[in-house]
Amino acid sequence: MSPIKSDPHPAAPLPDECQTMTDVRKGVDSLDRELVRLLVIRQGYMHAAARIKKTRDAVYDEARIEDVVAKVLTEAKAQGLSADIAEPVWRKLIERCIAHEFDEWDATKGRKTA
Repeated sequence: MSPIKSDPHPAAPLPDECQTMTDVRKGVDSLDRELVRLLVIRQGYMHAAARIKKTRDAVYDEARIEDVVAKVLTEAKAQGLSADIAEPVWRKLIERCIAHEFDEWDATKGRKTA
């Protein structure tokens, strides 16, 4: 049985309810739209961080990266998400968010990137 308790996209069937690949694709497409919406919000926090951080060196914080990954892995386990999916996805997400934050910091603090 699927660990999903409720469907945030009622037009798409839950995984256990899928009867066809069309059902599966409808569900995946619906979730992808929601993930994009959530990533836009996360990106907004990167913009806020770039605005708030006083120095460019503060953008990359190894301890914070490991803290985020640890929290994600705890939540992934609680929700039934494989750590083999969660950890590499979040590490890549963090990597790209840091790169974006550097770009934003440079843009808002007037520093040009090479």
